[in-house]
Amino acid sequence: MALDMDQLRRIFYEECRENLEILERELLSLDPDGDIDLDIINTIFRAAHSIKGGGATFNLNEISQFTHVMETLLDEAREGKRRLDASTIDLLLKGGDCINSMLVAYETNSDFDHVLRDALTDELNKLLQNGPSASAESESAAPESEDSVASLDSDGDGDWVVLFKPHKDMFFTGNDPVRILRELFDLGAHCQVECLYDALPTFSELEPEMCYLNWRITLDAHVEKVLIEEIFEWVEEDCDLDVSRAEKEGAQSQEVEIADDTLSSTKATSTASQPAAANKPAAKQAATKADAVSSIRVEIDKVDNLINLVGELVITQSMLTELSQNFSESKIERLQAGLDQLLQNTKELQESVLNIRMLPISFAFNRFPRLIRDLSSQLGKNVELVIEGEQTELDKTVLERITDPLVHLVRNAVDHGLELPETRVANGKSETGKVSLYAYHQGGSIVIEVKDDGAGLNKERVWKKAIEKGLLHQDTSLDDLSNHQVYNLIFAPGFSTAEIVSDVSGRGVGMDVVKRNIEDLGGHIEVDSEPNVGSVFRISLPLTLAILDGQLVKLADQVFVVPLISIIESIQIESERVKVATGGVELYRLRDENIPILRLKEEFGLGESGTLDKQLLCLVEASGNRVGLLLDEMLGQQQVVIKSLESNYTRVNGVSGATILGDGSVSLILDIQGLMTGFLSRVADSNSHVAA
Repeated sequence: MALDMDQLRRIFYEECRENLEILERELLSLDPDGDIDLDIINTIFRAAHSIKGGGATFNLNEISQFTHVMETLLDEAREGKRRLDASTIDLLLKGGDCINSMLVAYETNSDFDHVLRDALTDELNKLLQNGPSASAESESAAPESEDSVASLDSDGDGDWVVLFKPHKDMFFTGNDPVRILRELFDLGAHCQVECLYDALPTFSELEPEMCYLNWRITLDAHVEKVLIEEIFEWVEEDCDLDVSRAEKEGAQSQEVEIADDTLSSTKATSTASQPAAANKPAAKQAATKADAVSSIRVEIDKVDNLINLVGELVITQSMLTELSQNFSESKIERLQAGLDQLLQNTKELQESVLNIRMLPISFAFNRFPRLIRDLSSQLGKNVELVIEGEQTELDKTVLERITDPLVHLVRNAVDHGLELPETRVANGKSETGKVSLYAYHQGGSIVIEVKDDGAGLNKERVWKKAIEKGLLHQDTSLDDLSNHQVYNLIFAPGFSTAEIVSDVSGRGVGMDVVKRNIEDLGGHIEVDSEPNVGSVFRISLPLTLAILDGQLVKLADQVFVVPLISIIESIQIESERVKVATGGVELYRLRDENIPILRLKEEFGLGESGTLDKQLLCLVEASGNRVGLLLDEMLGQQQVVIKSLESNYTRVNGVSGATILGDGSVSLILDIQGLMTGFLSRVADSNSHVAA
């Protein structure tokens, strides 16, 4: 059985990232000015220790050596010798970022910032060299006396004897006993080792990938037992371990002292399968990045449900197979029932498979406590972060692509939404501003809100800046525009009302990119604001990008799919309600609202629609705008599987993808947002030309 080191290494990468998340989360939960929570510090230490141990196992020396310095600092904190103040926490957070950058470098065979790593190492070493307080130093020196040694452990004052018996298959877990022996040697005690050959088979029975050796290790009495046990945490399920005090009159064993150079040579042999590129990530590869392996963890209940559904599907298939043999008219009802059952099984299986891709949005929200901490420190603002609905689930792909827009919105909220503490107090507010993140389901969508209790958007300033940039006609009055229309102007490319350019963000700068990214996901964003109360950015997204509930419509001899989520209603046109506005734009008057009419036939070059009387008008909405789509016929509704048109053919304006219908024909899925954006842009241009 070959040892797949690449697979084990990928598992380590995932576990390392999980430990980095734990390290960051727990560091952020520490109160530098409050009481020390030893449970939190121990959790942080264990995360760093696991990263160091795994790095050493896979010969990722850059990670292992850097993390060792962080671990030493954390060890002093958990022993009560050092207090983690705000500056130390900041340094440890930067250390976590540095480890992550090194991890990416190893994964992709690329380089990382060695200068930053060395600078952080120097800062950590300076802290360690400064040492704890004088009283702490005297406490740390106390074990050198015989009385102190005796008081360390009530079991006795003999040396520690560790009996380490690795299981035969330990190598298959990616662990190396030599690494463990080396860590015991690093404790600084007089480490002595005896190798036990009792379990070694004859040469003909020996399996080269199995571990047959055991070890007895002796350590000085002053070493704390917990430090010894922590070294074996990484392999506690892959070995038999006994740590006890030696009896004073116990039998003497032949002792072999571990030489550092011997361990180094053994290590080189045991890790020969590690690629040279991983040992030296600074040497960039000419080839492209290594293929990234994307994976998710799935709850066992979801897997069990999937297995049960497959079982039901197999039973239904067996029933239909039996019916197909010697089929007669008397079996038609049973056949129909079987087909109905097959349809139900298929639908449930589809939902179950899609549910496996659903992840809680906490994967995106978890980065914001750190972001808020860094921004509040940088900008001199007191900020409280409120998160609700973090267990709301959405598709993994949507989750990955919505993170960057959310980061931009949160940075905007802190930088330009919230006022400085003195300004807030002068306005009768608490000096601590609040940024809130909410997530909840609404129909077939997920809604995410980014809310702040800051100054809000200045409607008049937005209006003036829009006229200045030519986004509005010079004669446009502020009273002619609704709040919604004014606030949507901030999504125009390059729009900003900020008087001072900030290196953090700019209210409106890059907001066009945020909007475009959200619309690419089939969602939309809207903003609401009130002066001196705050602003709310509300994002609506589909739960998944794989399946779409659609309305089949007909144009000429072609069938198209309109996303159901975009449809408001469908009506039959009454000609007396149709008006032609400036620039030749057709408007339909419906409940005191003028709806622009988009003739889809002409849009796609499928012929002419003719007169509007008695034709079908499908009202759709995107980003707060409404348009009526002129159709020939409305067919049925059905769920469709979305296929990318761009990756299989080319990008087509007004089309978001394609699907295959039940009869085998290909149908295009309409991009409602894209159609409306292009249409309304042409309308605006037409009006501006007429006005000119």
